[in-house]
Amino acid sequence: MAIEARVVRRHTLSGLALRCIFGTVSDDPRLYAAREREVKPRDGTDGAASGLNDAQRRAATHGEGPLLIVAGAGTGKTRTLVHRVGVLLERGVRPERILLLTFTRRSAQEMLARAERLVGSASRHVHGGTFHATAHRLLRRFGEQAGLRPDFTIMDQSDAEDLMQFSRARLGFGDRKKRFPKKETLQHVYSRHVNTDIPVGALLRDEYPQFVEHEDEIAKVFADYTQRKQERNLVDYDDLLLFWATLLEQVPALADRIAGLYDHILVDEYQDTNLLQARILRGMCRTHRNLTVVGDDAQSIYSFRGATIRNILDFPREYPGTTVVALEENYRSTQPILDTSNILISRAGERHTKNLYTRRTGGDRPWLVTAQDEPTQTRFVVDRILELHEEGTPLREIAVLFRAGYHSADLEIELTARSIPFDKWGGLKFLEAAHVKDVLAFLRVLENPRDEVSWYRLLLLMPGIGEATARNAMEVMAEHAWSHASFGQFTPPPRARAAHQALVTLLDTLRSGPPDDEGAVAREIARVRVLYDDILREKYDRPDPRLADLDQLQVIAGGYPSRAAFLSALALEPPQGTQDLGVGSDSEDDTLVLSTAHSAKGREWDAVFVIWAVDGYFPLSRALGSDDQVDEERRLMYVALTRARNHLAVSYPLNVYDTRRGADYTFDQVSRFLDRGVRGTMQRVVAEPPAAELPAPDAATAPIADLRAMMKGRFGV
Repeated sequence: MAIEARVVRRHTLSGLALRCIFGTVSDDPRLYAAREREVKPRDGTDGAASGLNDAQRRAATHGEGPLLIVAGAGTGKTRTLVHRVGVLLERGVRPERILLLTFTRRSAQEMLARAERLVGSASRHVHGGTFHATAHRLLRRFGEQAGLRPDFTIMDQSDAEDLMQFSRARLGFGDRKKRFPKKETLQHVYSRHVNTDIPVGALLRDEYPQFVEHEDEIAKVFADYTQRKQERNLVDYDDLLLFWATLLEQVPALADRIAGLYDHILVDEYQDTNLLQARILRGMCRTHRNLTVVGDDAQSIYSFRGATIRNILDFPREYPGTTVVALEENYRSTQPILDTSNILISRAGERHTKNLYTRRTGGDRPWLVTAQDEPTQTRFVVDRILELHEEGTPLREIAVLFRAGYHSADLEIELTARSIPFDKWGGLKFLEAAHVKDVLAFLRVLENPRDEVSWYRLLLLMPGIGEATARNAMEVMAEHAWSHASFGQFTPPPRARAAHQALVTLLDTLRSGPPDDEGAVAREIARVRVLYDDILREKYDRPDPRLADLDQLQVIAGGYPSRAAFLSALALEPPQGTQDLGVGSDSEDDTLVLSTAHSAKGREWDAVFVIWAVDGYFPLSRALGSDDQVDEERRLMYVALTRARNHLAVSYPLNVYDTRRGADYTFDQVSRFLDRGVRGTMQRVVAEPPAAELPAPDAATAPIADLRAMMKGRFGV
């Protein structure tokens, strides 16, 4: 079933941006200036701490010193953090002296908007954002004093992989008989090393033992990659954090100035931080100890991204005198769901103790559903979804969760066959679409003429320019120090002269315009598209959805004051949707949600199904060799269970025909996480398999043969 994808982020268009998209009109739209917003604080007898339960109030009104808020699932952690910001403002802390760090810009904006409703307009001056966005802002301000040119360009993940490939190829490691890591593997190892401080050799031994013999060569690739970034004034995501930490740890004069910007630092989702982020926080608290972190060790599920549960478990030891407040009153789930979840997570090897409870009454025990095989499991899930829907539960309030994306394949087929609309969360993001990256490459080389990755992408788009010509062009530009005029000084082969001249003319035209006036970025994209749209139509069989994406890109560009701000924002907080790919959306349409457990974190639904609760599937078989990985898989299942408000069903097939395991049926074992104690809190349900249609026996007649006698005759009886 084709599911329409939607771009969630919306931007206000200026008149100039509208003209770029819809063409010049005789009567230009008039810009209606926004009035100055003045929001009064809400009335409350207890100030910013009003409306909180006892534990939330203790956390919000905490005084000086380190504070760890252990916030169980559904216990109102965001509310508590918002009220803590409000209490600090009421106590006279200047808003610009408060830093709120989150893992998405949307989270920061939501918290600050709620703080504004709580205490008034003063909260608008609180500094809030992601670690990477905050690092970017600080490096733009202080980086030049530490040798980092202020006009650096941020590479996204795929650009960093491409630059790694340049290093791999230049050193001759791409053309060999022996297998050498691909660019994606090299970038993963590099990033893991930077974020975790684990030596490269140890990472190879643990994750890629087949490449251990290439450790020295991999180190050379990393050295060349680092040198290329410096020469071309590029930074990757890891550099943003690493440079911030380095300034705090090794440049005392700047460290005191940076740390001195804030009197209070608050961090959301602390269980998802890595060692590098923990180092940054220690450096930012060098002049005070006013650090508040909120998180749940039971929801630490991102070790594959470099996050470490040790940060939250060891916080009281790292910051002596820490006040620990546990939020245990759950506002989401029924008590039977919490009983099952509490017992499941109590088996974890190490954790901050908490026991979730709720004041809600009633609720059925979670179902533990035994199915004969995968088709029976699928049939049960679909039938139960339809039953809940007929009882009044909207499809958008129902989710089916699983450990890995491929676990839902059979379910997707059945949902499609029965015309049940669904969104599957995941897929390519907006900026990973090739046509969007193509257009952005034009802007990136304007902003940073040394951006080798974008030049290479851009040149290969042009008719008549192949890899050899592109590399020759970049060599000429490097010889001329990547000056703006250097590309025009390159002499292309005859077949590429028309494309070369068209590109020179376009870039010269774009450089001649004022870079930072209203609507300039949208106008630049419009000019790029005069050249690029024809290339797109030649390149893709279905150009219309991709052209619509570029329309949306122009819309987004209209909301930014400069090209640098636009490119930085897209790199740090990219839009998540794209028109021609089936990805998750925040639509209000009545659509069932299919999601991995990782993607479901932070969400909740009225009814949740967790499928494939089988050893080898959940937990995954590759995790079974490590106690730490098994514990993380347990936490992941805990996250899945605690997404449900009223209805929870966990299902497992007894046997499955699975070519990944072999050619025969296997008899599967229920997930080790659902032990006797956990199962004791659940309602056992057996899914009835579809009735088999057997042929009717022939009418009774006199036997024409004696089968048993024939068998006995084989042995001389």
